[in-house]
Amino acid sequence: MQPPHGHRLRLLAPLLCVLAACAQGPRIQWNHPSVNQDSRVQFLVVHATEIDFATSLQVLTHGDVSSHYLVDRDGSIYGLVPESRRAWHAGPSYWEGTTPLNPSSIGIEVVSVPKGMPEGTEAPFPEPQIAAVRDLIADIAKRHHIRPNRIVGHGEVQPEGRTDPGRLFPWSSLIDAGLIPAPDPNAVNRFRQAFERDPPGVRWLQEQLSAHGYRIQCSGVFDGPTKQVLTVFQGRYRPGQVDGEADPETLGILAALTSPDGLRMRTSRDGWRALHVDPPPQARCLDP
Repeated sequence: MQPPHGHRLRLLAPLLCVLAACAQGPRIQWNHPSVNQDSRVQFLVVHATEIDFATSLQVLTHGDVSSHYLVDRDGSIYGLVPESRRAWHAGPSYWEGTTPLNPSSIGIEVVSVPKGMPEGTEAPFPEPQIAAVRDLIADIAKRHHIRPNRIVGHGEVQPEGRTDPGRLFPWSSLIDAGLIPAPDPNAVNRFRQAFERDPPGVRWLQEQLSAHGYRIQCSGVFDGPTKQVLTVFQGRYRPGQVDGEADPETLGILAALTSPDGLRMRTSRDGWRALHVDPPPQARCLDP
């Protein structure tokens, strides 16, 4: 004979309580939050897919890499990985002494190849796409309080094997939107003229590239890795002439970016303000 319904419930009650406790976990009180905290997201990395949208979506969802967002050429934005989780987009990356960046960054992949074009095709980024990227970066940076100088390209954080988003990516659009800093042209001109008269040595160049954020050895020898870093640097700050040469203009831009009064942020159509990085840029050279 089956026990009465109420009796069955009494027998099951202890088991149900145990299961409920296990499901809920420990009781935690959150009514005393610490003021000493910020977002785990400290960096935002912009990539170019170098393949078309369909292939990008397949690779980023079922391949061995991923990204938080994918932006198609028509401006459509696809969320692939929640911001609270780590995406596998930056590999053995480094910026300003932090490595790797996957645990502390958000990755945005921008489709750089038009439909039907072969892998690696260079093509201008359409305005609807750049507008979407601009809005997405503005939203992410605001929510996570990402510093403007920590919005970087994939090539900057992994220059030994990457150059994307490449010389055609319009960083100037992000400058005009007040999202990232730009070198002050007066400071650039001042340093350029000084370097035309008295060029600095290779070790100075490497130290300044390190202070700007790159992972680099300061050996005093202008080697292949130094040229590669300089090529990536020019792709962002002087895209009209990317040759990897340490000419006075390139050196002037670099010196402005690492000097206390050399950075500025756009505040309006005609307005600018100085940006002082805290802590100030400092060289973190790798041992030769």
